[in-house]
Amino acid sequence: MQKGISLIGLLSFTFIFLIISCNKEEAEKYHFDFHFITENYAPFNYESDGHLAGLAPDLLREIARGLDIPFEVDILPWEEGYAMLQNQDNAVLFAMALNAERIDLFKWAGPFAALEWRFYASSQSHLAINSMDDARAADAIGVLKDYAITLHLESLGFTNLVYFNNQQEALQHLLDGEIDLFPSDIHSAKSSLENMGYLIYNVKSVWPIKTDLLYFAFNKNVPDDVVADIQGEIDRLKSSGYLQHLSQQYLNTSDYPGTIQIYTEDYPPLTFMNSFGEISGFGADIVFEIMHRENIFEKVTLTTWGNAYNMALHNPNFCLFTMDRTPIRENLFQWVGPIGTNDTYFYLKQGSDITISNVEDAMNLDAVATVSSWFSHQHLESLGFTNLVPFEEPGSAVDALMSGNVDAFVCTSITIADILRANGYTFPDVIPEFVLMSSDFYISFSNGTSETIVNQWQETLDAMQADGTYDAIYDRWFEQ
Repeated sequence: MQKGISLIGLLSFTFIFLIISCNKEEAEKYHFDFHFITENYAPFNYESDGHLAGLAPDLLREIARGLDIPFEVDILPWEEGYAMLQNQDNAVLFAMALNAERIDLFKWAGPFAALEWRFYASSQSHLAINSMDDARAADAIGVLKDYAITLHLESLGFTNLVYFNNQQEALQHLLDGEIDLFPSDIHSAKSSLENMGYLIYNVKSVWPIKTDLLYFAFNKNVPDDVVADIQGEIDRLKSSGYLQHLSQQYLNTSDYPGTIQIYTEDYPPLTFMNSFGEISGFGADIVFEIMHRENIFEKVTLTTWGNAYNMALHNPNFCLFTMDRTPIRENLFQWVGPIGTNDTYFYLKQGSDITISNVEDAMNLDAVATVSSWFSHQHLESLGFTNLVPFEEPGSAVDALMSGNVDAFVCTSITIADILRANGYTFPDVIPEFVLMSSDFYISFSNGTSETIVNQWQETLDAMQADGTYDAIYDRWFEQ
């Protein structure tokens, strides 16, 4: 009898233990039920032999392992997945580019990769593309509906877009000469072409468009703390080197978006690429010294001003230097500085008989060259100028001035000499006719950047000014 009781007791204990263990295991599972969605877009995410592969899925697997989340992903056409992201409260779509059109529609965790969008043409094409306007004049540009780059081109007023169902279909039409251009990043273009039996050398890059950063995108109803947990895991996997490993494996590069994205432009003597391939200049030296003192080991990327400026407007944890602080920009960014002051002039070609004594005189000119997204262009637009001719980079604006295609060029005194020299001219070739404005330039941070980071950079800059380091850097570049 005693033996039977012991057996029953043992069975009861075992049953209770299993219940407790199951309840404990259930309690340890992550508290939110995700619906993960992706598409076939190699090498970032794709299906291979029934297995989901790519940089983004591998990253998500590791995130799911760290948070004890079931790894279950639906592979859907982009349009279907995008609609589901908008309509399902627990939906998460990856990999998605964060841009102006999408930023307020979703919540975001990342970035974990970058897309360098470029226009590609057939390697046999003789079409000359030297600007976005040249691309607008092409007969046909292939695009994919609802893709980030498509939304961008639509927002720029492109009317020559031809829509395709997938990248391989568009690339085939490109190679067959049925469209002139196709916007893509090199990684996905290479993968698609190889799957089609072609090589990346069958196409050529003809013009850079923009950079997008890739994220996990969440439906707006996903709780903030849930998104923060995913972001925390991404940051951890960046610090551990796991994301670098994935970038090497899938993208054949060691570069990946860091915890802070730090960008600048070619704007000598403040920032530029020197003859050794290093980012240099007064502003660059200030930033590198701050990074050194703060033990920050992030890459600094040099790109066009318009590209970096748009990224800074929309991406969190983004630093862009140097930027003039103006009333138009005041609330769009956070500021560290000032690190310098400069004057902006209307410059005329030497020998010109034009006189500019005030802003009204400049308004009455036939054509005034500016650089789009520069603070001076924004300022003149706010004053009501209707005669502006914006260029994508200052060298083209200088050429337009010297060839007589515009009457004046608006530029800062601190950079005009270097811009002229880079384009084969000298400072005596122009006349600084009229001062438009004086302004201070800063290191800027996106509004999505932690105030703690911004305050640390400001405190470090203050310390550099107090201990003489700032003056030493200034004298190196602007010694009288």
